Amino acid sequence: MEFTFLRKKELTPSTDLDSDLQLEDDEVLALMDDFFTTFNVDKGNFSITTYYPPEPPLKHLLNPFRKNDIPQVPDFTIGMLIASARAGCWLYD
Repeated sequence: MEFTFLRKKELTPSTDLDSDLQLEDDEVLALMDDFFTTFNVDKGNFSITTYYPPEPPLKHLLNPFRKNDIPQVPDFTIGMLIASARAGCWLYD
């Protein structure tokens, strides 16, 4: 018998922290703080809101007449962390 929920996900440079690993913004913020410190990477203009935009106010979500635009966010991959660690600075603004 095989339990697929116990199978570990293979991480690759194209693995996305949000869509593939389903990490929340507070988890990624802590991870990135550790990343910048551990690998001595200059944070530069890194902003968590680039990859995790703020949630719209509840009143916007409940208004049936308001068009809710889903913000498009850039990829946020392990490969980006690897490239930035090699460069010594955050390469993506």
